[in-house]
Amino acid sequence: MSKKNKKNQNNEAKAAQEEVLNEETVEQTQEQVSEENNDPEKKIAELEAALEHQKKEYMYLYSDFENFRRRTAKEKIDLVKNGTENAMRDLLPVVDDLERALDAISKGGDLDSLKEGVDLIYNKFVKYLESQHVMAIDSTGKEFDTDVHEAVTMFPAPDPSMKGKVIDTTIKGYMINDKVLRHAKVVVGS
Repeated sequence: MSKKNKKNQNNEAKAAQEEVLNEETVEQTQEQVSEENNDPEKKIAELEAALEHQKKEYMYLYSDFENFRRRTAKEKIDLVKNGTENAMRDLLPVVDDLERALDAISKGGDLDSLKEGVDLIYNKFVKYLESQHVMAIDSTGKEFDTDVHEAVTMFPAPDPSMKGKVIDTTIKGYMINDKVLRHAKVVVGS
């Protein structure tokens, strides 16, 4: 045999030995992994640790939600409690004007100036209502509408065109943001 053949045989033998060693190492590693995976105590410990972690996460989320719920409930109570504060503050100048008018009446002031003062107070109050989106319902001469009108009585219509229409408004109705605040009390032509 030549030197080349011997070298090739040696190399082949070494390669075969390495392959056998690699296979043994792989088998040993697989056995260790399967032993670790088959160890029920270790699996139970891992699962218990994972469960404990999930419980902690759940408790954190639950407490955060409870804090959020309490905070929003408190804010809601504060809004309801103080919601009319701005509306009442804006009404105070109207009350002041009415007090001045009553004072002028008690002192026996001029009736024309008193009427003018009351008109100014009325206009100021109507402007305030409009700023709060409260509008009077225009009823007289309109078709009777049960959504915004409340019929107080039926009255014979003065002419046939007024049948089913509002002849007179006894008490004005009001709407706020397209919602009826108070129905208009009306007399309907029959």
